[in-house]
Amino acid sequence: MNVVNGKIVFNEGSVKRDVNRVLVTGGCGFIGSHLTDRLLREGNDVIVVDSCFSGHKDNISQHFGNPRFEFIRHDIIEPILVEVDQIYHLASPASPVFYQDNGIKTIKTNMLGTLNMLGLAKRTGAVMLMASTSEIYGDPTVHPQTEEYWGNVNPIGIRSCYDEGKRIAETLCFEYFRQNQTNIRVARIFNTYGPRMLENDGRVISNFVVQALRKKPLTVYGDGSQSRSFCYVDDTVDGLIRLMNSDCPGPINIGNPTEYSILQLAQTIQKMIDPSSEVTFKPLPTDDPQKRKPDISKARKLLNWEPTITLEDGLKKTIADFQARIR
Repeated sequence: MNVVNGKIVFNEGSVKRDVNRVLVTGGCGFIGSHLTDRLLREGNDVIVVDSCFSGHKDNISQHFGNPRFEFIRHDIIEPILVEVDQIYHLASPASPVFYQDNGIKTIKTNMLGTLNMLGLAKRTGAVMLMASTSEIYGDPTVHPQTEEYWGNVNPIGIRSCYDEGKRIAETLCFEYFRQNQTNIRVARIFNTYGPRMLENDGRVISNFVVQALRKKPLTVYGDGSQSRSFCYVDDTVDGLIRLMNSDCPGPINIGNPTEYSILQLAQTIQKMIDPSSEVTFKPLPTDDPQKRKPDISKARKLLNWEPTITLEDGLKKTIADFQARIR
């Protein structure tokens, strides 16, 4: 991977291997904890750094005592010095409930935190994967969304602390690459679901599952015609690892291209948990995207990756996890 005349050039199919000192920021979170599980299973030494603003130590407690695992409670808006070969930078509130609760902290995490991780990668020569988001596309006017699409984002809306935070984080990554040849990977993660989702995170699948289990009406915002694409967490983690171990800087869409309307999702969960439950409708939130579907042509070609777990199979595992926790 090189910069030639200001353009990024990389060799297809080149793979780095035998890297085993890995830092995961945000490793106490939903995706981060599943990524940590996988990295440890594969024999890596893993350091999780998390402030626990939205993540929970319970998600990684099964690894306490493992000599290959270390947890550091630390907010990455402040620098941290460790020696690692790979950095998975997932730290950031990722659901509206959390990132809108403290928008300034969200911006700081994505800007200052990303600067600190890029500085660490530059110093150590580590490869840094930045977990970006489909939210950088905003309310898209292009469907499905390709990596070449620049997005349609409200820069001063209630979601912009996260949307624009991730957009500047991507900019920082590519400036570090161009100026310092820092080895980067940028993954644009689409809606992901699975065990360990928080019951109060405001995401649509967790909302519907919790409401159905508690015998409450399923709340659909708008008329339910807006669409999303849902990727099971194991597929997402596999995509992230494949991207990290490739020679592709990205950005690369990581998501499931199968599209569902929100009403279809509500009806699916309704049938799986309680067919007698009701569906209610409320006004659509501000700046809520009408459509969201990834074009994963690049991931298929460059990473040999695509999701393998169907929505029904993924929901069964997700519902079972919530059933064990919901009282």
